[in-house]
Amino acid sequence: MADKTQFGLTAVDTVPLHEKVYLELVRALMSGQFAPGQKLTSRKLAKELGTSDMPVRSAFMRLQALRALSPLPSGSVEVPVISAERFSQLTAVRTILEGSATELATECINGNNLRTIRRHCTDLTLAARKGDIDDYLRKNHEFKFSIYRHCANEQMIFLIETVWMQVGPFLRNLAMGFEDNLASILAIDYHEEVVAAIEAQDGERARMAIVRDIDEGAAHILQQARFPDARG
Repeated sequence: MADKTQFGLTAVDTVPLHEKVYLELVRALMSGQFAPGQKLTSRKLAKELGTSDMPVRSAFMRLQALRALSPLPSGSVEVPVISAERFSQLTAVRTILEGSATELATECINGNNLRTIRRHCTDLTLAARKGDIDDYLRKNHEFKFSIYRHCANEQMIFLIETVWMQVGPFLRNLAMGFEDNLASILAIDYHEEVVAAIEAQDGERARMAIVRDIDEGAAHILQQARFPDARG
């Protein structure tokens, strides 16, 4: 039998295109790259992604089912604008799920994974000091999920991602009040404390640090942002 690696070929990526498009839109929603109330069209996104309309429309349908996008009469979709009450409810869910995921992950993280988490921690700090909210939100997403993915519970990760798709766009409001100095956001950011607790293999302290990070960020958004009186 011939050696399948003798020609130096690289394995073909078998992930379907529609799944790649869906995952890219999920990543954009979770990392706050879309703003609340922003209208999205399949044609425009397909052009940006270099695909046809069909995989984008398929992704839209899946994201509507998860309440991450809302349909519009024109056939396009909108990033939902949620009420302060719903934002608070989502935050409460985040503290439970993400706190638990962090505590569980602390028991599983090894040296190589810890180095990756430390790098994401440094990148997050640098993004804040650079004053780039888009980069900060991307690095915030990368940092937190580099921890959560080690919790050894796929269903918990699914639930966290589902909540993040709804709340991610509103995290853009973290920049409000820090327009002249985004680095000041580090005063309500506890990612370094989370890493220190993981390094000490103290799951309870890591959980408390991530919960504090979520709670103080949400409190800042609730104080600074404008929310509709009643939309869900």
